[in-house]
Amino acid sequence: MQKNLEAVDWNTPVDNFTKMFYDQNKNQFWIPEEFSIPLDLPSWTKLTDEERYVYIHVLGGLTLLDTEQTEEGMLHVAKATDFSQRKALLMFMGSMEGIHADSYSTIFQTLATKSERKELFQWVKDNKNLQYKAKKIVSFYRQIENDPTPYKLAQAYVASVFLETFLFYSGFYYPLYQYGQGKVMQSGDVINMIIRDESLHGVYIGLLFHEIFRDKLTEDERVSIREFTKTLLEDLYANEVEYTDSIYNKIGLSADVKAFVRYNANKALMNLGFDTYFDEKDCEFSPIVLNGLDTKTKNSDFFSQKQNGYTKADVVPLEDSDFLEILALPQFN
Repeated sequence: MQKNLEAVDWNTPVDNFTKMFYDQNKNQFWIPEEFSIPLDLPSWTKLTDEERYVYIHVLGGLTLLDTEQTEEGMLHVAKATDFSQRKALLMFMGSMEGIHADSYSTIFQTLATKSERKELFQWVKDNKNLQYKAKKIVSFYRQIENDPTPYKLAQAYVASVFLETFLFYSGFYYPLYQYGQGKVMQSGDVINMIIRDESLHGVYIGLLFHEIFRDKLTEDERVSIREFTKTLLEDLYANEVEYTDSIYNKIGLSADVKAFVRYNANKALMNLGFDTYFDEKDCEFSPIVLNGLDTKTKNSDFFSQKQNGYTKADVVPLEDSDFLEILALPQFN
């Protein structure tokens, strides 16, 4: 006989962090229509053909990853994760991944011609490095559909954190590089909003991984997961190097992009509670990109140029110190 179904009760927390992340995700909610992408056209037309090619194509790659995170990632992970509150948050995060993909299409609609868009999406479908990393990550999502054991779920969590905190960043680099120079600002605002979401996603799933790693795996399984994580990182990074060279060599930025990728790979490992892999000296990237990440230095902000009349509540972004406080709680020591 089927057991009775239960309603989610948000007034009875299942842990001391999910409700906080759920509220922050809601506070950060946004849609691409809140940005005036046509304002980017004057600076867009001043870019070279090679620069415009790189910009559009890295966003195409991001679109593929966000599509799979929407359709496969959060769907399978949420189904395999315990507690209705956690499932609700993961599904909300999946919806935001869909909005991210929608946002790139909003940018393409303004900055690319119809023929360029057609070429772009065919390129995404044919690009071996894009397809490799997307299929690799999706394979760990699909395996938990029929085998949702703690070990397999831990692998899926690792894959998800790598996607959110590591693999997206070869694509984020170039919009941030332009944004840090005061160019293509509205699209850069969109990218910063997406990065703000992804930082929450990576940290939250990292917390779920930490919990299952500590409480539900045997010592042998923990050793195996550590080795799995290292092997997967090396595999994905090798593919990312090829992908980065194939795009960014056109404009002489591949070396700096790879440093940015290494920096974020280390952050992904930290989200999982593991030691970093790359030396700090090999993770130093252009201050222009760092400037692109610092929205406080911009003359315009997210709330300054709305296309519609409604007013959103102020969003207070989480800082690194907030995440450190969570990790310092007794259950994560």
